[in-house]
Amino acid sequence: MTEANRSATLTLDGKSYSLPVMSPVLGPDVLDIRKLYAEADVFTFDPGFTSTAACESAITFIDGDAGELLHRGYPIEQLANQSNFLEMCFLLLYGELPNAAQLEDFVSRVTRHTMVHEQMHNFFRGFRRDAHPMATMVGVVGAMSAFYHDSLDINDEWQREVAAIRMIAKLPTIAAMAYKYSVGQPFVYPKNSLSYPGNFLHMCFAVPAEDFVVNPILEKAMDRIMMLHADHEQNASTSTVRLAGSSGANPFACIAAGIACLWGPAHGGANQACLEMLREIGTVDRIPEYIAKAKDKTSGFRLMGFGHRVYKNFDPRAKVMKESADEVLGLLGIANNPLLQVAKELERIALSDDYFISKKLYPNVDFYSGIILEAMGFPTSMFTPIFALSRTVGWISQWKEMIAEKNQKIGRPRQLYIGEPKRDYVDVRHR
Repeated sequence: MTEANRSATLTLDGKSYSLPVMSPVLGPDVLDIRKLYAEADVFTFDPGFTSTAACESAITFIDGDAGELLHRGYPIEQLANQSNFLEMCFLLLYGELPNAAQLEDFVSRVTRHTMVHEQMHNFFRGFRRDAHPMATMVGVVGAMSAFYHDSLDINDEWQREVAAIRMIAKLPTIAAMAYKYSVGQPFVYPKNSLSYPGNFLHMCFAVPAEDFVVNPILEKAMDRIMMLHADHEQNASTSTVRLAGSSGANPFACIAAGIACLWGPAHGGANQACLEMLREIGTVDRIPEYIAKAKDKTSGFRLMGFGHRVYKNFDPRAKVMKESADEVLGLLGIANNPLLQVAKELERIALSDDYFISKKLYPNVDFYSGIILEAMGFPTSMFTPIFALSRTVGWISQWKEMIAEKNQKIGRPRQLYIGEPKRDYVDVRHR
């Protein structure tokens, strides 16, 4: 618990109230208003919770003005270029980078939990063939609590650990099965000799009729995509997981709630929306028309993949993602892909146009991730499921941190009531 070392004074109706000021390791100071209602009989009003710290966390820190993202203190650029996804999972879960023996043990445990219960196949067959993979994932992940009864007790530290490993290991399998089901192909079982990202690509694109070899450049690109989406502080889906978890819900239900929240186009669906926008623009010569629309507040059009609610500078993840985009498209011989040309020209304009600079509308991580995933062969419907399986470790880390808090309370936001005042019921004959 962060200790307050000074206070601020709130004066209301002639009375003064002392609000402790808490100082974090990084970031702005925080006013502690927990006793404000009890002492002053008032709430604060903060739609979207944009000025409210709902928890303490030691996992991820974002400095939006500086364009900085730290996981346990390590810059995302260093992790993306020098580490790998499973090592990053260990870091997020346990707070420190593993030594060689710890990493080997962790990778082994994850690798040996990649299969799902065979009866879970029946869940997939209960969905329509044209069901969105995210709809399938929400249902199947929630249903995991019906199969893994030995990891549902949130008060048992070992059961929490088992649930964490299971979800990190099985989400790629579930996402791949959702994809295979949507395209009418047979499920492909995990192959434990492959890496975590390589195994996911294999389960998505291999078929029983012939051999499939994972390309190392695509494998690296997928690993980076997973790393860059692993955690992002108290965003909507993470807050949803924490809120669900605060009620004592089992971990599988909490992650299913996070997946449902992530599905929204303003959150996890942004990379799909970005690619659809690039398709709509189509060619470089049409860009001026859409730039004009973006600048016209009455047009209702907005450029997807530009700007970020948190980052007021260049999204640090976008820099790494751009490198992967160049590598993947170069490998596949589609560096002249029309969508990439549109994307690069839009990026050039955003970094030089006074309007975009003044509004700080820099390309974000979604701008390039959709292009990479399409180049790999994924349909747009799979973009958000890939985001979900990547973010699972962040959700679990945040959930475990919350459960371990001694003073953890159930989430219960207040409201500013604007409805009718108290009134008496009138019988239907007299209305």
